[in-house]
Amino acid sequence: MSISSASAIEETTKNYTGKKILYIDSYHLEYPWSAGILQGVKNALKHTGVKLKTVHMDTKRYRSEVFKVRAGLDVKQLIDNYQPDIVIASDDNASKYLIQPYYKNAALPFVFCGVNWDASAYGYPYDNVTGMIEVGLIKALLAQLSGYAKGQRLGVLSIDSFSERKVINHYKEVFGIKISEEYYVSTFEEWKQKYIQLQSQVDQIILESTKGIPDWDEQEAIKFVKKHTTIPTGTMNAWMMPVAMMGYVKIPEEQGEWAANAALKILAGHAPRSIPLARNTQGKLMINIEVSTQAHITFSLPILKVAEIIH
Repeated sequence: MSISSASAIEETTKNYTGKKILYIDSYHLEYPWSAGILQGVKNALKHTGVKLKTVHMDTKRYRSEVFKVRAGLDVKQLIDNYQPDIVIASDDNASKYLIQPYYKNAALPFVFCGVNWDASAYGYPYDNVTGMIEVGLIKALLAQLSGYAKGQRLGVLSIDSFSERKVINHYKEVFGIKISEEYYVSTFEEWKQKYIQLQSQVDQIILESTKGIPDWDEQEAIKFVKKHTTIPTGTMNAWMMPVAMMGYVKIPEEQGEWAANAALKILAGHAPRSIPLARNTQGKLMINIEVSTQAHITFSLPILKVAEIIH
């Protein structure tokens, strides 16, 4: 199965009244990425007559292997009872704990989105599955961020999770990005300690997601970075912008809209495997003026004109 860009799947005006789509979120609705994907799904399905049901596996907040396996089984039971016409499944854990073990080449069609970097990790392609692979816009971010760094040493700070480790691995293996220091943390206190440590170890920092850190305090984190930031920091996640200097962020609605339009195309009679895998392409430049001021970094007028400014 080939991989295309995120160029649109044509929307259809066909009426799908009576058709049932089950949307599976690997995480939870309060997670901004999940909320954005779901909104994209709803945008694309509006006025189609489709009945949309959603379920959240909650594997971002509850990360034990036992919980994830159980969550996959619970959703399988829901599918057996609900009998959807097609399933949309977002993010890695839905593929790992549901589609791969129970629905490989099954009769029920699936569209995935939010699978980080490499769909072959779950044995894709399957005859009954297509989807959009989520790629971080790391090259675009580093092209902007490195212009404000005094050297090339790059650090990464992230929650300790399967998805984030997979993402950072791909920075190194796929793009050949050299990371001097990488830290994975489980508590807010660890995050603060490693943040300070990185200020003297590297020249620029990529801030990956903190969602899932149980004691994360955003207001305290904002005060903390304003006090301790001395080097450029960047992120590809919009919800990290309150604590990052610069962002080149992914747009979750792109994933949801693509997945929903692919689902409609399958409901119209197209085989899932006939729809090429896609990658997200949309991004937005963001600047946090207060953090950049703390690091004594000034942005040029052309950058400020095109970026969304965070105060």
